Order: sequence, then structure tokens, then C-alpha cells
Amino acid sequence: MNSKLVILSVAALSLTACKKEAPKQDGAKPYPVVNVESKNIVGYQTFPATIQGRVNNDVRAKIQGYITQVLVDEGQYVTKGQPLFRLETNILSENAAASKAGIGAAESTIAAAQASVNAAQVEVNKLKPLVQKNIISNVQLQTAQANLAQAQAQLQQANAAKRQAVANYKGVEANIEYSIIRAPISGVIGKLPLKVGSLVGPTDQTALTTISDTSQLYAYFSMNEKEYFDFLEKSPGASLSEKIKNLPLVELQLANGSIYGEKGRIETMTGQIDATTGTIQFRVGFSNPQKLLSNGNSGTIRLPKTYENVLVVPESATYEQQGIVYVYKVEKDTAKNVVINVIDRIDNMALIKSGVNKGETIVAAGIGGLKAGTAVKPQPVKMDSLVQSIKPKF
Repeated sequence: MNSKLVILSVAALSLTACKKEAPKQDGAKPYPVVNVESKNIVGYQTFPATIQGRVNNDVRAKIQGYITQVLVDEGQYVTKGQPLFRLETNILSENAAASKAGIGAAESTIAAAQASVNAAQVEVNKLKPLVQKNIISNVQLQTAQANLAQAQAQLQQANAAKRQAVANYKGVEANIEYSIIRAPISGVIGKLPLKVGSLVGPTDQTALTTISDTSQLYAYFSMNEKEYFDFLEKSPGASLSEKIKNLPLVELQLANGSIYGEKGRIETMTGQIDATTGTIQFRVGFSNPQKLLSNGNSGTIRLPKTYENVLVVPESATYEQQGIVYVYKVEKDTAKNVVINVIDRIDNMALIKSGVNKGETIVAAGIGGLKAGTAVKPQPVKMDSLVQSIKPKF
């Protein structure tokens, strides 16, 4: 009996010790919280873009010949009419001399033909009164008149020959002028694939160079069919032209991530969906006063989307399960998960259509281990400072 009492006493002491050593249950944990706010938010829809000069002219030779001089360099700005290349003109110069000589010969022939006409006319004038007085027969006058007509015909032929000689000379002169290849527009010189000594001609597949007018540039981007119809639905205006006219200015993000200093305007779009790519192409006009952009650059078009008085919460406050997005709302220092309808995510913020109301308190971050019904100790933080502290990861 005594042994049983001892054993029970030891057991009781052990239980007492265990109760003393057992850790105390943790109380409410601190969590950062924010109030749901309404803001005016501007987000951007982005599209890859290719950039081209307003006008891109291939420069080609109008005549065949060997390049004797290249007068410009790649990347150089040239003005309309400025000489770019010279072609050899030895044969052309010889042809010009021959054509000029042909003009001189034609003028001599004209002078001789005119003298013959004058002489024949004098003969006709002399014979007319004699025939009228019946001093000579009419046959002599008719013969003189026939000679006059023949001389006049020869004069006409001589004049036609001169006109042909002049035309030939002008043609050779034009070819000599064409031997100096000039800039068709003002702009920037592209590649110069052909050098001095290259034989060039009007039928060459390779252009001598390309000149790009980059005073204004066009950025081309495409939307798929879904994006296009979303664009039509959301853009104000009764017709397509009105919708384009009412569009806001767009930004161009350059390849290095910086934003181009000039904003552009969407000017037009292709009239139909490309059957191969399933996209429709848009054209944006940008001015280029500093000549920073050039033909062939790439970038990203940023089309602004404006949300007015939209409810926002930090993205760090949201989590997703089976395609449904939740936040933890704090009520009486207790976390309660609620479903929200997210319409967009911009600058580390979730834009909400429904699920929470303005002014309600939600857990802002650190929700990985949080469960519904958990007691929390709210620690208010400012939403702006929270979302700005989140850095993108690359």
C-alpha cells in the first residue's frame, strides 16, 4: 500500500513538472496592415515595335558605269541633290563631242538648204512676170516652182536632222549628268556596299545605298485579334477613325529600357487582319529633333490605360488558390480571407473591382503562413512606401 502511494506521488510530481516545463501558447503575431484605398492609376499595355524612317529611298544608278568616286560616308546626313557618287564619263564625253559636231553639221546643211530655197524663190519670182507677158512658156515657171518645192523639202529635212542632233546631244548630256548620282531626299546615308571600281547600273539588285529621312519616324507594332477587339471596345468613338483620333499619346521604351523623350501618336492601322500572323498592324508617328533614333531601331510601345477612383491593395497582400484571388481582411484583430476580383496589376498594386471596400483593413504582406481565423496584431504601414520598396527581380 505504501509502495502504491509512493508511485502515485512520484507520478503526480512528474505531471506537475511537465506542466511547469510546457511552453506557453504564442499570442497574436504582428502583421503589417493597410487600408484599402482608391486611386487614379495609369498603367501601360506594351507591344514590341520596329522603327523606320518616314521615307527610305534606295539610291540606284540611272546609267551603267564604273564608280570613280564615293563622296559620302555611312551615317552621314546629306541634303537633297547632294552628290553621292561619280561614274566614269570617258565614253560619254566622246559621245557628247560627236553629238555636238553633229549639230554643227546639221546647221551647215540647213544653211546650204536655205540658200537653195532662196535661189529657187528668186528664180520663180523672175519667171512669173515673163510668163504673164507671154514672153516665155509656163513650163519654165513650173520647173522653177518644182525646184523651189524640192529646196524647201530639203530645208525641212535639214531642220529635222538638226532637231535630232540636238536631242542626241541632250541625251548624252543627261547621261553625263546621271554619272553624278545625287541624293533623292535629305536624310541619313545607310550602308555603302559598293566601292570605287564597282560596275553599277539601273538593273542592279543591290542598291548603292539607302537614304532615310529620320526627321520623323514611324514605329510599327501589332495586336492579336483579341487585343484588337478589346481595343475597339474600350476606345471612345463611334467609328474607327474617331477611336484613333481619341487615343492618348503613347510612349516609346528604347532597347536599353529608357523612355524616349518625345511622345508619339497612333496615326493609322492596316485595314485587315494578317492571315499569316493573325495580327493587325498599327503605325505611330514620332518626331526626332535630336536625331537620336535611326532607321532599323527597335523598342516597345507603351499604350496608357487610365483607371479613375479604382480600389487598390498591394500585390503582396494577395494570394491565389485554384485560380481564385484572396486577401486577408482584418476584423477585430482576426484575419479573415475574402475573395477579390482583380482587374489589373500595375506598379506592385492589384486593382480591385469587388471583394473589399474602401477603408477596410487588410494584411499587407507576409501572408505565407497566415490562416483564416488567426489572431493578428495590426501594424499599420503606408501603402505607397510598401509598394515602392518592392524591387523587380530579373
